[in-house]
Amino acid sequence: MSHIGKTGVLLVNQGTPDSASVPDVRKYLREFLMDERVMDIPYLNRWLLVNLVIAPTRAPKSAKIYQELWTPEGSPLKVYGYRVEELLQKALGEAYDVQLAMRYQSPSIENALARFKAAKVSKLIVLPLYPQYASATTGSVQQKVMELVKSWQEIPEMRFVNNFLSEPKFTEAFAALGRKYLEAATYDHVVFTYHGLPVRQLHKDDGVTSCDQAHCTSSFTQANQFCYRAQCYETSRLLAAQLGLAAKNYTVCFQSRLGSSPWIQPYTEDTIKDLSAKGIKKALVFAPSFIADCLETTIEVGHEYKELFEAHGGTHWQLVESLNDSPLWIECLQELVTSKAIRSARLQAVA
Repeated sequence: MSHIGKTGVLLVNQGTPDSASVPDVRKYLREFLMDERVMDIPYLNRWLLVNLVIAPTRAPKSAKIYQELWTPEGSPLKVYGYRVEELLQKALGEAYDVQLAMRYQSPSIENALARFKAAKVSKLIVLPLYPQYASATTGSVQQKVMELVKSWQEIPEMRFVNNFLSEPKFTEAFAALGRKYLEAATYDHVVFTYHGLPVRQLHKDDGVTSCDQAHCTSSFTQANQFCYRAQCYETSRLLAAQLGLAAKNYTVCFQSRLGSSPWIQPYTEDTIKDLSAKGIKKALVFAPSFIADCLETTIEVGHEYKELFEAHGGTHWQLVESLNDSPLWIECLQELVTSKAIRSARLQAVA
């Protein structure tokens, strides 16, 4: 049976300022932090904190950091995003229409959906580019898409990809990038660092009281499948298996905390100090919650944590680059879009 219309594929990443200027960074911070799923406090408190405190004070500092990250082509997150859009379109062929969008700023989800609507796509696959599900990331993308589509008179068949941490090509792609460093040099330890979240968001709506109750650091089950921490530990176990690492040879930790409330631990800064105290001199570092180079990987992990590691006696802190536009990553995305069998296997793994 021939297709009546194309299948739309919406790739969504977090977002980036339109430029490294202070006004554009401030605009980005305001949109990002005003998201109720990102900063889950009452609206008035959130508005006052974001618009009167965080955006005015952080924008100038963040703009300087973005200037370090910026390339002649622009933000790496967006540059690689467009490359992935192009490569995935070629891989999928004419039966698909692939569009890149950012949850915050441009290219916008609204414009991408408008294109799909005008093209009268018969199916729509929404693929947030976050390996692990969290309400503040994947959940926010899903909510935004549903808010925009709900007013359409003709809503196409839709499918949302919740996470892809267990997809074989995802772990293969990251392992392949790391393996070239392991083959070229000897490392004392491997670090898997993930973007952090406030602890209060981990089990906010799943009936679980804590990660200890759900064994989130030691197993990945139906009970904790939506716990971001559990997904990060599962990602690390899968990557360690690909790389042949024993549990004692790697550590899982969390970065980028903001504010005074407790975030997921162990914190990456504390992990670095602990490793140094144990005599670890050479560390290979993965950031598997990010699929493209960005501020949190290139600057925070690659530069700031490197300086901290060296300040505590370390001699070699090597960041493994993100998936960016690697061929295995494009194959992973292609399989996520086209293969129901692989998605079913992932669901069975947590049943």
